[in-house]
Amino acid sequence: MRSEIAEQPAALRRTLADLLPRTPEIAQLGRRTRHVLFIARGSSDNAAVYGSYLVQAHCGRLTSLASPSVATTYGAELDLSGVLAVAISQSGRTEEIVETTRWAAGCGARTVAITNGAGSPLTRDADLALVTRAGDEVAVPATKTYTTQLAALAVLALGLGADLDQGELTAVPDTLETHLESPDERITDMAERLVDVHGAVVSGRGLAFSTALETALKLKEACYLRAMGLSYADLLHGPIAVVDRSTPAILVAADSGPTLPGTVALAERVTAAGAASYGIGGGPRLREACDLAVPAPDLPEWLAPVGLAVPAQILTEQLSRLLGYDPDSPRGLGKVTQTS
Repeated sequence: MRSEIAEQPAALRRTLADLLPRTPEIAQLGRRTRHVLFIARGSSDNAAVYGSYLVQAHCGRLTSLASPSVATTYGAELDLSGVLAVAISQSGRTEEIVETTRWAAGCGARTVAITNGAGSPLTRDADLALVTRAGDEVAVPATKTYTTQLAALAVLALGLGADLDQGELTAVPDTLETHLESPDERITDMAERLVDVHGAVVSGRGLAFSTALETALKLKEACYLRAMGLSYADLLHGPIAVVDRSTPAILVAADSGPTLPGTVALAERVTAAGAASYGIGGGPRLREACDLAVPAPDLPEWLAPVGLAVPAQILTEQLSRLLGYDPDSPRGLGKVTQTS
């Protein structure tokens, strides 16, 4: 897992080199649609949350996250004319995602596949396949396959008309590389503080919410920590009651943007209540409000989730080893998950 975390800059460079020239194809397919439906599970579903916020905030299109069971279990027939169905799967071989994508096409949707599996069933069925170039990923927890999915979704947004700076996207691999060359020692400190806890709340909002969900998933699958991923808006509606001296809050935020003030306020509320608050990203404002915070690569808000994933991955890998586990092979999990 650690070596694959370090491979992400190169994986992102390859992926962007392949996919950015395809924005005209995305634009052509997108002109026939008005709504974007994301089809995914697991880490790919967390990537879809990023895509959903990005497309709604910057492309002016309504999006939704699919419920694959509507297709695979209930067999419902929906009118999906005018819908762009974007299926996300690291392997491209998860049967439920492949079947749901075929169902969407049968209901009238145009389809896009985002996958690391060149030649997979998902790529063969889609109207347009955006194949990431992460290379083989051996560790079960997704690292480079996840961040290359985020990069592909950023390319998708550009193709759908987002008024964003493509140059900022192409600069991401260099920014991540610089960050990885000098890992922050506070990550180790944070991992050591989490050794004795059995649960944590991981929270963010907006574009960063995807990273909160992904961080919670990583802590569950590799560290067996009872981690709950929540938007901080949902957290304040009741679940914040579980945050206490034995259940810290891990707060994720970009260094700038409209959700940062709320994340800082949440950190202040958590610490005032006597609970531990740990930050990932958020710049100096979040660092000052938390008991301990680690920096993330310096990226604009629309790309921050790509960078925020990196310290969260390193934290997971270090904590897993401190707990005596093998982060590469969590119990009961494999690289391709099939659901019925």
